[in-house]
Amino acid sequence: MLEGGNFSTHETLYEVLSVRKDATYDEIRAAYKSAVLNTHPDKAQMALNPLVSSSEQNEFLRVQKAWKILCYPESRAEYDKQMQSSRQNIEIVASEIEIDDMIVESTADSVELLYPCRCGDYFSITSRELGQIGIPVRENGEMELNTSDSVAASVVLGCGSCSLKARLVTNKT
Repeated sequence: MLEGGNFSTHETLYEVLSVRKDATYDEIRAAYKSAVLNTHPDKAQMALNPLVSSSEQNEFLRVQKAWKILCYPESRAEYDKQMQSSRQNIEIVASEIEIDDMIVESTADSVELLYPCRCGDYFSITSRELGQIGIPVRENGEMELNTSDSVAASVVLGCGSCSLKARLVTNKT
C-alpha cells in the first residue's frame, strides 16, 4: 500500500493534507476537500497550460493518495504503524567515541566500558558484547589484535537513561 519507507525525508500523508497526526475523520475530510479544490487540474488550468511543472501536476495525485489511505481506519492504522516503525529504525547518533575515550570498569567475569552522556548517565558496553561482534577486549580495556590487518568497526550505544545514542568507533592498527 505504501511506496517507499523513509518517512524522515518525505512528506507524510498528514502533511500533504495539512492536518495533525491525531486529526479526526471530519478534520481529514475537510482538509481533503480544501486540498482537492486547490489542486484540481481544472482549477489550476493544467490542461490549458502545458508549461505547468510535473510537480504541480502530481500535487493533485498526492492529495488523492493521502485521502485514499487516511479516510479508512484500517489503512490509516497500517500507515501509522509503518510510519512509526520507520522512525524507530532511524538511528541519530549524538557523538562518536573511541574505546580509548571510555572508562574501564572490571568485574569478576567481564570488563565494562563506559562513556559519560550529557544527561549524567553513561553509554556502556561490556567486553563480552564486544567479543560477540568480533572485537576482543583485554581486562584493561584495550582491544586485542590478533592480525596485522587493521580493525575498523563501529557499534551504536544507547544511553542508560535518555534517548541519546553514540557511535563507538574502533579504528586500531
